[in-house]
Amino acid sequence: MVSAHANNEGSQESASITPGGTYTIQTVSVGCKIYIRRATPDGEEERLAEILSIRDKPVNSYTSALAQRTNSRGGVKEEEEDALDKLEDKWEYFVHWDQFNKRLDEWVTGSRLILSRDLEWPRPKLPPGKKAGPGSLQKAPGKAPRSQSLLKKATSNAAAAASPTSASTPGRSAFPSPSPAPSLKRKLTDDEEEEEEEEMEGDDVDAEGEMDVDGEGDTFELNVNGAQVETPPPVSSFSKEQEIEKLRTSGSMTQSISEIARVKNLNRLQIGKHEVEAWYFSPYPKEYAHLPVLYICEFCLAYFPSPMMLSRHRQRCTLFHPPGNEIYRHQDISVFELDGKRQLSWCRNLSLLSKCFLDHKTLYYDVTPFMYYVMCLRDSTGCHIIGYFSKEKESAENYNVACILTLPQHQRYGFGKLLIEFSYELSKKEGKLGSPEKPLSDLGLLSYRAYWAEVIVELLINTTDELSIDDIAQKTSITHADIMNTCTTLQLFKHYKGQHIICLSEAVLEKHEKVRNKRRRRIYADNLIWKPPVFTRDQLRFY
Repeated sequence: MVSAHANNEGSQESASITPGGTYTIQTVSVGCKIYIRRATPDGEEERLAEILSIRDKPVNSYTSALAQRTNSRGGVKEEEEDALDKLEDKWEYFVHWDQFNKRLDEWVTGSRLILSRDLEWPRPKLPPGKKAGPGSLQKAPGKAPRSQSLLKKATSNAAAAASPTSASTPGRSAFPSPSPAPSLKRKLTDDEEEEEEEEMEGDDVDAEGEMDVDGEGDTFELNVNGAQVETPPPVSSFSKEQEIEKLRTSGSMTQSISEIARVKNLNRLQIGKHEVEAWYFSPYPKEYAHLPVLYICEFCLAYFPSPMMLSRHRQRCTLFHPPGNEIYRHQDISVFELDGKRQLSWCRNLSLLSKCFLDHKTLYYDVTPFMYYVMCLRDSTGCHIIGYFSKEKESAENYNVACILTLPQHQRYGFGKLLIEFSYELSKKEGKLGSPEKPLSDLGLLSYRAYWAEVIVELLINTTDELSIDDIAQKTSITHADIMNTCTTLQLFKHYKGQHIICLSEAVLEKHEKVRNKRRRRIYADNLIWKPPVFTRDQLRFY
């Protein structure tokens, strides 16, 4: 993106630009930036976007069969047949909108490309001779440059693999590109391969699960003695709106760098009475890809290409709640516990569904080492899934959450905090300190930070005795590291008479009062009927 190019302006040539009106749609290729018409609530806007993949307009077996039946009945008009013959309607482009989060990436038709505006080509690579210069040895500190380089390579490779038409599309070779040839090649040169090998030989910091949002994380680390490594800004500068805006434009964390380049393959999902847009790629069978709507049974999570097939399935489906033990019930909220080894199909379907909304999730079929805790909204028709979190049966790092998700149709109602609170109630029952598996997604990070701050401040307000970090950890089951990071972010540590104390400022108390005045659901430990599961050595043998 633009920001990535800005970091390398000194080492790369400027991108070439083709004036509008001097090129055709066949000229546009992967990596180019072009203005595209984008629908908005107020109408339509022209926004710059980067082309990530190009494909022939997909013809799905289900939709094509329906079209053939319609055509045989004389239902296709001549105007529609002419529209299919238009050149710009033969291809679709997967684009990333400039300054937008990648969950808004989408497929657009060629007719939405604005050929009358300038076309920006990818920046060409440096010649091999310039790499050995003295400037090449100077690298900025930290892991951000390496991450950006890996992300760029992963994006290029996956875009080329996912787009057979981007390399050679019939009818496009007759229009040579005015851009320099090396910038359009998706195959790595020998020089680039050497550079990639050198980078891969370094420390694999991202694989260790450090909390980092595209190299721009704002978490604060403390050393063993509790001394502050980085001085935080004043508490008045912390704004939820600014954090959301930063996360919206910078993307989300990813555990696997190669996953960040996967092209979204689903459009919309219908779950019960809700219809939601898919955010990211999910490995559903290719026969179900690119359907207008994928229909999902809200009780067994089976997926179907048409509403008729879903209705026939519902006549035979006997499930009205997740196939597990109900361990919590209060008012209209229920929580079910499922063993991934016993409920294999249901948990796999849940993983496929959740991958549509989690960019960093890499688990699809290996569900046996996990327990699943599914929160449902109960009514007269059954228990409708709100969200869930998974938990390792045996975690060496004492993680109490491996993956957590609130479905989009139930977000912004406080269910995310409710799931987090429930996970810590389980940790209290186990008598352990717990922490979510890192890295978190962008929305998950915001939810956890808000929960930690609310719980810690509320405990300090309601306690008259002196509390240490260990006391807070034992009462809340939050790990010492998470407590230290939260207190540092809120600037609760003060130096008084030669020692560090925890002190609540007026700004923190004011923010907490606003949060407490908002009505939200809570977890009541008396309604939790659960004993920590105990697994034998044979039961923990998954392979």
